[in-house]
Amino acid sequence: MSAMPQPSETETRRTAMLRTAFDGPVGAALAAPDTIEILANPDGSVWVEKAGFGLRRASETLGRAERERIIRLVASSVGEACDRASPIVSAELPGSGERFEGILPPIAEAPCFAIRKPAGCPIALDTYVETGALTPALCAGLRQALEDRLNIVVAGGTSSGKTTFTNALLSEPALADDRIVILEDTRELRCSAEDVTQLRTHRSGITLRDLVRSTMRLRPDRIIVGEVRGGEALDLLKAWNTGHPGGITTLHANSASGALTRLEQLVEEATTALPHALIGEAVDVVVFMSRASGARRVEQALRITGFDGAEYRTEPLAAPFLNIVN
Repeated sequence: MSAMPQPSETETRRTAMLRTAFDGPVGAALAAPDTIEILANPDGSVWVEKAGFGLRRASETLGRAERERIIRLVASSVGEACDRASPIVSAELPGSGERFEGILPPIAEAPCFAIRKPAGCPIALDTYVETGALTPALCAGLRQALEDRLNIVVAGGTSSGKTTFTNALLSEPALADDRIVILEDTRELRCSAEDVTQLRTHRSGITLRDLVRSTMRLRPDRIIVGEVRGGEALDLLKAWNTGHPGGITTLHANSASGALTRLEQLVEEATTALPHALIGEAVDVVVFMSRASGARRVEQALRITGFDGAEYRTEPLAAPFLNIVN
């Protein structure tokens, strides 16, 4: 077996400089295992979200020069331009894989950035039930959906817990004996099955749509897409509907029914003929996640039974969620 490639001296030096730049509130938050997200605002304030809590302001601030240095170091580490003509840096932190989004003037009035930590050990569905974030009936319904190889869309707003909940679904025993192919922009999903292949987009121009099409040659049992944002939605729906059931994806939406409308909008980026019937046939379950006062929960789950020519036919997957989680 050949040895793993070692980082170059330049890469090692850049990583060391970046870690030094993170000294202070950002470094402390990055080191904490329960940190979910870190936000550094244009005014210098630093906000940290930890598991089970909403965003809380750190006692320390981060100066303008410090914020700009971090953004430029991250850009340099991944070979991206970083100046007034290219003021947005989207990358993963070298060595550890946290998702980084940095913004410089003139897009923002001052440098700011967000860091999203990758998921740690997946939270089990049973834990969602124990904490009141998922009803036992919905838990049973979702487990049956996985067993029956239904296609599941996990929808919700930003930071509503879509990725974390998808990881919970991917850790279920129903997937253990399948060949799983996971497609993402950044590595956030984890699956406990033995036969797993993970692909990711690349700044060279490899898109999610390219990956969905290539995946068909990898003999997947289930196709998982971290988040659909564009025309790849059409390719994914076709794949789900032609011999590759049991898939999971996430998307941004404000309700379970709104997820279907959002899918229509994404499909329209790839075709002028909106395939309502394809959506109604390919999507079996929509799970809607919400966040209130920092607590994430499964608000609703719908079973999609088709399209009748005017609207999608839906029914509750199980009893509606009634408890409010504090």
